[in-house]
This record gives sequence, structure tokens and C-alpha cells, in this order.
Amino acid sequence: MPTKEPDPTDQPAAPYRAKPVRAKPSRAIRRLVIWYRRNAAVTTLVDTASALVDTANATANVTASMAGSMAGAAGNAAGSVAGAASSVAGAASSVAGSVLQPLVFDPLRRLQQGSGGGDLARIEPIDDRQRLWVAVDGMGGDHAPGPILEGCLRAVELLPLRIRFVAETEPLQAAIRAMGLQEELNEAVARGLLHLVASGPSVAMNEEAKVVRRKRDASINLAMDLVKQGEATAVYSAGNSGAVMAAAIFRLGRLKGIDRPAIGALFPTKDPDQQVLVLDVGANMDCRPEWLHQFALLGNIYSRDVLQVRQPRIGLVNIGEEECKGNELCLKTYPLLAGDDRFLFAGNCEGRDILSGDFDVVVCDGFSGNVLLKFLESVGSVLLDVLRAELPRGRRGKVGSAFLRSNLVRIKKRLDHAEHGGALLLGVDGICVIGHGSSKALSVVSALRLAHSAASHGVMDDLHALGGDSPASALLSSGDAAACG
Repeated sequence: MPTKEPDPTDQPAAPYRAKPVRAKPSRAIRRLVIWYRRNAAVTTLVDTASALVDTANATANVTASMAGSMAGAAGNAAGSVAGAASSVAGAASSVAGSVLQPLVFDPLRRLQQGSGGGDLARIEPIDDRQRLWVAVDGMGGDHAPGPILEGCLRAVELLPLRIRFVAETEPLQAAIRAMGLQEELNEAVARGLLHLVASGPSVAMNEEAKVVRRKRDASINLAMDLVKQGEATAVYSAGNSGAVMAAAIFRLGRLKGIDRPAIGALFPTKDPDQQVLVLDVGANMDCRPEWLHQFALLGNIYSRDVLQVRQPRIGLVNIGEEECKGNELCLKTYPLLAGDDRFLFAGNCEGRDILSGDFDVVVCDGFSGNVLLKFLESVGSVLLDVLRAELPRGRRGKVGSAFLRSNLVRIKKRLDHAEHGGALLLGVDGICVIGHGSSKALSVVSALRLAHSAASHGVMDDLHALGGDSPASALLSSGDAAACG
């Protein structure tokens, strides 16, 4: 049988070799790598910071070496100069390392640190000549007097203020010892930043407003008297809101043409740079149409003078935008607001529009306003709890929450009532800020910042000029102060 000639083009089959299997990186690592690739600006910043650290270290070494050579050539005098130069170079290197190294070697930790010191931090020193006196009711609030005093001590360091702190002597001394505030208090008193004023029995949180007539030397009454006598430009109290309002009316008096003062609170909006003033939020449960009209006049002046809104847009809280909707109060108030040419009436404001940024001032009766205020106070904590619950668990959740931390902190600051501190009592003849009953140090600082802002903008001059010189003044009557509360 003939044999087949071998084909020279035929090649022996190559032996089979298994391809190496590469281990896939974990999903968390892959996601982190993808994030860094998409955010080239971050990686560029890290490289730049690393180069700056190297440059700073090299400069320090060169400077130290040059200083050493100069010291050897110039003798003892130059040696001291060289030592100083070397220490300066070392300090520069240390500062560069402390500032830049965390960003270079651990950018995730730097992202986790958030925004830093907050809005209350001051960089420039305060000129004592610009400080304004503020009277503080030290016995007002659920936690008084300790946390109120602590907030005042912090405020005089952060704000251009001097404080007259009115409180009962024995409870105040006990709180000072318990919180260890004696040394800090002594320093503030010695610098003339804080002055203690002794008072009689205070008004409790659960007492009726009319008790201020009987307790004439209560802390809230003495604090109001300091403003009346010109020894303070504003007063702050976190006590019984009804008693604060009654004391303000009896001691300071109402503005001409204003029947009932209103409590005005600043609400955040979707625009971080804008706030909306809502009044009344609790001073008058049942209102008349002419009172809401007066609230609009008060809010317009405050928004224009203090919040620096050129032409505030006034809204009336209602269940619809149409003029024909609402209860009897809204139906009678609408033509009063629409017919006054002293402010810009933007129409009815539904509940969903209050925080939209479309209005600068919103008026309503005290019952509705207080419901809005208490609801808003709960939104911040509920929103953060929901976000925490929705973040993924494990390593993915830790990485994701690290990048969101600064955003969550800013959200909390915008919605936290402690960051706003309190509300203004508009319509009395003096600047009065009412704080939350649960106020502690942060709330006190924020409220005092609000009091200083109102006092430093001369808002009382325009409020005094408001009184009965307009066609609408025929609607204004003199109410009875005893009816407040």
C-alpha cells in the first residue's frame, strides 16, 4: 500500500496551555477607581499638593544648609540668624506637611471632615467700640440658667456684643459651679463684655402670661426695663412666650398704629441665600383681617431693612391661589393687602409655596403659623434619619456616606432650628427676640446674632415712622394689652 508523502507545510500542533485567570478586584475598589477617573480634578489636586510638599521640604533643607554655611562664615551673630532661618524653614515645612499631607495621603479623610468651623467662626478681631448692649433673660427656658449663660459667653467672643445677664443669684451660682463656667465668666466680666444683674423670682414656663404684672422684679421684666431705659438695644428670652409678649407690651409698649404684635420666624427656602419671614407663628391664635394687614406692614419693613430685600413680595397663606378661595379671614384680608400700595402683594401663598422662594414675607394667623413652625422643626431630623436608613450597608455605605458627609451637614444646618435660634416679636417699641424653650448654647448664639442684626440696621426708625399716616390707618384701633398670651 503506497505511503503518503509528508506535506512540508504541515506544522505540528502546539501543545495546549491554559490561560492564567486574573482575580477581579472587589466591587468597592472598582467603584472607587471609577470615581477617581471621572473626577480628574481631585487627582490633579492631589498630585499638585504632593509636589508642593516636596518643594516645601526641599526649600526647608536648602534654607537650613545655607543658614549653616552663613553661620560658619559670619561667627556667632550670623549663627543666631542662621538658627532663626532654620527654625522658620522648619516651621514652614511643618505647616506645609500638616496642611497638605492629609490631602495627599488620605483624601478620603479630608472629604470626611466636612466644611469646618461653621458660620459662627470669626477670623478678624472684634472692635470693642462697635459692641452693642443686649439684655438677656437668664431664667427663661427649660434649661436655664446654665446653658443660657454658656451661650452668652460664647456669643461675646463671636459677635460684637456686650450682654447684661439678668438672673436669680442662687440658681445662677449653682449652674456656674455645675458647668465649670466660673473662670470664663470672670474673664468676660473683667473685660467688660458681660454684666450680671440680680433679679427676683422668675416666671415659670407653665405660668400664665398675666403673672408678669405680679412678679415685677422677674428677670424678663428687668430685661425689658433695660431696653426701655436705653441701657440695652435689644432683649432676648427663651422663656414663656406668652409672658415675654405680655412683658414687652407692658414695659416697652406697642408701636403706634399696631393693635397686636406678631412673632416672625425666618424659614429656609430652596435658595441657600434666601429666607422667608413668616408671621404670626404663635402670638395671636385668632386674628382679624386688619391684624394680618398690620403683620404685612411690619414684615415688609423688616425684610427690606434687615434682610436687605429691595422689594419684598408679600403672600397670604391660603388653600389656593385664587382670590375667591379660603376661609372668612382670608377672604376679608385679601382686599386689604391688595389695596395697599406701600408694599408688593404677590397674592395667596399655598403651603407648598412657602419654601419655594417666590415670597419674602408670608402672613397668617398665629395658630396656622405655629403649626408650620413646629412642622418645619421636625423636617430636618426626619430627613436625615431617612437618608441614613437609605444609605447602603457595609463598605459601600461607608464610602458613599464619606463623600456625602459635608452635604448632609449643610442640609442639617439649613433645617436645624437651633441654627436660627429664635423669632422676632414685631410690633413692640423695641427689638425683642423670643427663643425656643429648649434653647441651649448654640441656639442662644444664633438668637443673639439675630438680635444684633436687627439692632444694627436701624429697623426701629422705620417702624416708628409706620404709624397712622396712611389711608389704611382708619382700620387700626388700639387693642388691649391684657388680651395677649
